[in-house]
Amino acid sequence: MIPPSVPFVDLSFQHQPIQDQLDQAMRSVIQQGDYVLGQALKDFEAAFSQASGVPHGVGVACGTDAIALGLQACGIGAGDEVLLPANTFVATLIGVLRCGATPILVDCDPDTALIDLDAAEKAITPKTRAILPVHLYGQMVSPRRLLDLASTYDLLIFEDSAQAHLAEHEGYRAGSIGTAAAFSFYPSKNLGAFGDGGMVITREEIVAQTMRSLRNYGATRKYFHTDYGTNSRLDTIQAAVLQTKLPHLHGWNGDRNRIAQRYDHLLRPLADYGIVPIANHSGAGHVYHLYVIRVTAACPLERDVLQSDLADFGIQTGIHYPIPCHLQPAFQTLGYPAGRFPHAERMSQEILSLPMFPGLKDEEVDRVIQAIYTSLGIAPSQTPFPLPRSAQLPLKTV
Repeated sequence: MIPPSVPFVDLSFQHQPIQDQLDQAMRSVIQQGDYVLGQALKDFEAAFSQASGVPHGVGVACGTDAIALGLQACGIGAGDEVLLPANTFVATLIGVLRCGATPILVDCDPDTALIDLDAAEKAITPKTRAILPVHLYGQMVSPRRLLDLASTYDLLIFEDSAQAHLAEHEGYRAGSIGTAAAFSFYPSKNLGAFGDGGMVITREEIVAQTMRSLRNYGATRKYFHTDYGTNSRLDTIQAAVLQTKLPHLHGWNGDRNRIAQRYDHLLRPLADYGIVPIANHSGAGHVYHLYVIRVTAACPLERDVLQSDLADFGIQTGIHYPIPCHLQPAFQTLGYPAGRFPHAERMSQEILSLPMFPGLKDEEVDRVIQAIYTSLGIAPSQTPFPLPRSAQLPLKTV
């Protein structure tokens, strides 16, 4: 008998205990009627930016707008080159293109999947104005190395922190390293709204002022337009939801890290079978928006076969991301051929995201692990660690 499914994401653990608070927060906005640029938005902007270690926050409609408008507010535009990793969600690249700058893609570190800063340094030209590190999967790029690189070459640091809410590394929180940073509040993020949403946080007041103008038709006051802006405002009702959830974020992140440690422990014996988790160089500061393994060439199974087997056992998984940015059809005009970024390209064929969300039970993690062992043809009696009976599955039949 196949056990109950293990979902990839389940938000009920977060929402059910605070449902009354969420309902009240939304009712308050409805009663006040300040649906656009209302008080709850101002409160959340202040709370989230301060929690991230910087003084200013400006809510926008989505994470992609946060990148595009944030770069524009920092003075990045036509003629400027921006360094970013090839293995990121396309929103990072689209944000650079939308602000008018030239994206310069670089390869990733094969162990952490984060941007390879040595490769980034080699890609710097006289036109390079900024570096856009992506804190991928919930782990931060090294702040010290970023700051050293930026100082040496006079680069602006703009962080893509869409997957790294309150992540920490080397004494910094995500979004507090450089001039500004972009966040997404898509529902499945560590801090998620009930729809789309995003924010730019910054330590510079002038950047925050420019952002407030850009998100609101370029207006510094009503009907007085000083910038070529757009309509990209975080809805007040979404801000109220996020403000209600924010006090719980640290605990939810801690739960993610604890779950990841269990995964790490149970997967360790499978290194000999080519199953290798993405390396954690941040310890407890890694907030594990995603828990990602690599199904390497040493594995007797291909990644897609393993994913199919897990689905047969009722376990949902994902791939983040199956095609690097430079190989996407929409971006062929950037001129990067296949083979240009070997680590990113190989990783796209190896990575598999396992279920990860606050409230994921130990027995569900065990079930995922046993399903992987079973797919590999390893019987429970052969496992190098004791598995609870609830995790034991029948061997795969061919």
